[in-house]
Amino acid sequence: MDMKNPKYKNQGIHVDMVVFTVDDKKIKTLLVQRGRKPFVGEWILPGGAVYNDESVDFAAERELEEKTGLKDLYLEQLHTFGNPKRDPRKRMVSVAYLALVDKKKVSILQKTSKTLDAKWFDIKKLPDLAFDHKEIVRLAVKSLRKMLIYSNIAYTLLPCQFTLPELQGVYEIILGEKFDRRNFRRKFLNLGLIEATGKREEGMANRPANLYRFKAKKYKAVDIL
Repeated sequence: MDMKNPKYKNQGIHVDMVVFTVDDKKIKTLLVQRGRKPFVGEWILPGGAVYNDESVDFAAERELEEKTGLKDLYLEQLHTFGNPKRDPRKRMVSVAYLALVDKKKVSILQKTSKTLDAKWFDIKKLPDLAFDHKEIVRLAVKSLRKMLIYSNIAYTLLPCQFTLPELQGVYEIILGEKFDRRNFRRKFLNLGLIEATGKREEGMANRPANLYRFKAKKYKAVDIL
């Protein structure tokens, strides 16, 4: 490889993170408002350049914390986006990641040295996004739905203790379909992924529901539905 070949010049690597949550019976994603050229004031996914002395995984964690304040989230590499014209500045390859979080557990930075604002947006009502970030979000939604069906990843979207209706609600909101209450509960309980805490909902006048928790908060491949 001849590194002096001009075909190798003006290239860079970015990381972009699609952070999902379930809130108000909607799937929402976190966007930040650019504070620098190009596209000042436009909405994008949180992300940034990968430094020469770090891995892409480390860069994803660093950029997410710098742009949003979020850290220690579950991050999964999603896809590599490499259209030569995806960034007007130069050839910029992006390694996209998918992250999941319970919105009630975290707070986000509204403004940083490189961003003007940060907000959660309903994925069905996204603003215009700069670069190819709308394409990245679309692919991430498809991946999220597959992950929910074939893993225990729902633990990242729920509080430490939850009711079975809350658990079923997460699946119905993300997958966009209704499930039979008894079949869903029987299926999930038989998988052995969750356990009863011995506690019930507080502040409920009539028949408070039992509270459950995931036995392990670690990714596991399993056929859920």
